Amino acid sequence: MKKTFLYVLIAGIGFTACNSNKSEQKTDNPFFATYNTPYQTPPFDLIKFKHYEPAFTAGMKEGREEIEAIANNTEAPTFENTIEAMDKSGQLLSKVSDVFFNLTGSDTNDSLQALSKRLAPELTKYESDIKLNKKLFVRIKAVYDQKDSLKLSVEGNTLLEKTYKSFIRGGAGLNAEQKTKLREIDGKLALLTLQFGENLLADNNAFEMVIDNEADLAGLPESVKAAAAETAKEKGKEGKWVFTLNKPSMIPFLQYASNRELRKKIYMGYVSRGDHNDKNDNKKVLNQIVNLRAERAHLFGFKNHAAYILDTNMAKNPENVMNLLNKLWVAALPNAKKEVKEMQKIIDKEGGKFKLASYDWWYYSEKVKKAKYDLDESELRPYFELNNVRNGAFTLANKLYGIKFVERHDISKYNKNVQTWEVQEADGTHIGIFYLDYFPRASKRGGAWMNSFRKQSGWGEKDAVTPIICNVCNFTKPVGDQPALLSVDEVETLFHEFGHALHGFFSRCKYNTLSGTAVSRDFVEFPSQVMENWCMEPEMLALYAKHYKTGETIPLELVKKVQNAGKFNQGFATVEYLAASLLDMKYHTLTEPKDLDVDKFEADYLNSIGLIPEIYPRYRSTYFAHIFSGGYSAGYYAYIWAAVLDSDTFQAFKETGLFNKETAKSFRDNVLSKGGTEDPMTLYKRFRGAEPSIDPLLIKRGLK
Repeated sequence: MKKTFLYVLIAGIGFTACNSNKSEQKTDNPFFATYNTPYQTPPFDLIKFKHYEPAFTAGMKEGREEIEAIANNTEAPTFENTIEAMDKSGQLLSKVSDVFFNLTGSDTNDSLQALSKRLAPELTKYESDIKLNKKLFVRIKAVYDQKDSLKLSVEGNTLLEKTYKSFIRGGAGLNAEQKTKLREIDGKLALLTLQFGENLLADNNAFEMVIDNEADLAGLPESVKAAAAETAKEKGKEGKWVFTLNKPSMIPFLQYASNRELRKKIYMGYVSRGDHNDKNDNKKVLNQIVNLRAERAHLFGFKNHAAYILDTNMAKNPENVMNLLNKLWVAALPNAKKEVKEMQKIIDKEGGKFKLASYDWWYYSEKVKKAKYDLDESELRPYFELNNVRNGAFTLANKLYGIKFVERHDISKYNKNVQTWEVQEADGTHIGIFYLDYFPRASKRGGAWMNSFRKQSGWGEKDAVTPIICNVCNFTKPVGDQPALLSVDEVETLFHEFGHALHGFFSRCKYNTLSGTAVSRDFVEFPSQVMENWCMEPEMLALYAKHYKTGETIPLELVKKVQNAGKFNQGFATVEYLAASLLDMKYHTLTEPKDLDVDKFEADYLNSIGLIPEIYPRYRSTYFAHIFSGGYSAGYYAYIWAAVLDSDTFQAFKETGLFNKETAKSFRDNVLSKGGTEDPMTLYKRFRGAEPSIDPLLIKRGLK
């Protein structure tokens, strides 16, 4: 699952007291003390499961007391005693939440999942209690009503605007009956979205394709066979080969395996996740989520959930999103159809008596790439050893921004495979701490994302807080003596998530609420996607693409092949993505609750827009975690919206120089450092001098 970028939405989730272990003393719990660690990184070696619930209980109590103190303050409401005070509240709760929710995604277990479910109703209640606190809202509104005379900084004014609007969107303006209904809906949604994610993880882990006849491995590179043998050994099936639905296992099988039936088996296993009419089935779960979201939107006077969500995004409304998606759909679909014809010609030439199917796409597109560009991805992997690629991302950041990365071996990790780095300015000034967690495991959900164990805040103040950030991925694992060798897709994903991390590290904000990646959903993917533009450029490849055995830099001839194939398969890549984005919008523009036959609803809609049968949407409904258990409902379009921005931005670097420090400084100062302190388009125009053009994106994808 590429470019999966997950926010843990602590701002939208809260906690109230739960039953705790009465014997647990504060002195025994790491969350209750100032961490005695480098830069106050979480002491994972000391944090135990038993520590979470007491810390949540205390954090909730403390948070409620802080909010009550603000709401009941007898002094006249001011920006400082109301808005700023709220931004600084809930620090203990954030401290435990940031650790807990990061681990439920990256290194979960039954106990963490059970606690998460148990807390879910309380999470929503805590947040609702704050957003529906009448006294608190009276004070916020009093400050908001005098905003024009307060002479606040740009950041202060934005904090005031967003705080007021968040309370309105949280139900402060609703009547008593509506508030009761909102609490009920939010409580149900908290549990259902958790259930969707847990069902998907269970279904993903339940599938394995066991092969005991080596003839069935025909066509697979030795490295892929070795990885499957290693997986079999880990699962107690030594002497066999096991393939899973994790992308590093599945995609190479689809690309190279000659056995069509086995390709079909693994691919259909992937696209049917959450759709088996069993305990892990997600159809009823997602139907309830969609209906509750529509009902919730109506409470706020919006026609549908998409209109409610987009009201605070750059896109502003569903019509603007659909205009962009439809424009790209019309441009991309003919390219995908041409790609089908190219692959069918190979099938016919080889004497195949079948039409190309969805599970054939990777296998035959690989053949087309070999025939047209003389490029086989297996030729590239030896030059993309994981550590070299990681160092390439570090080198790029150094060349653009002057920063450096120093590995630290004195920082506690939550898993033995995690790496820890300190990020520094050129002069050695500390910027933050960086955790890298690259390999799949059963305790980790699929995909790749950036998150933080602590956000930046207090810029310019003596007690300024520096960020602690993690990149979590699911890359190809090392096998035997062979290191982790990445695919092109994995290389791009590494650079992408690294871009999210830089957005967090470069934050220079006073207020925690606005810092780092706390920007609109259709802007947040921009700083990450822009980093992908560098990784396959010849000048960049020369810096990091080294053969893992010989150290030889990738040959110029191979670089030219990569360049020539740059627009290859873009019809497929764009169409499968757009299909998922359009499906997201279809669900979330429903105006009334419906009892959906999910599979029929999905199929009918995709047929109506002309999706060809050879392509499934990147995410079918029952495993569309972005929109049903992540933060991307009515927002999956954000990647392509941000792609317009990132393509236009990279054009600026191509005009001034690939590693031009002045352009990079402008990008850092005007975009990356600002968090959510100003309107995103204002930030972009300050950097670029104009609104973005769509042409660089169309040209890059071969659509113009």
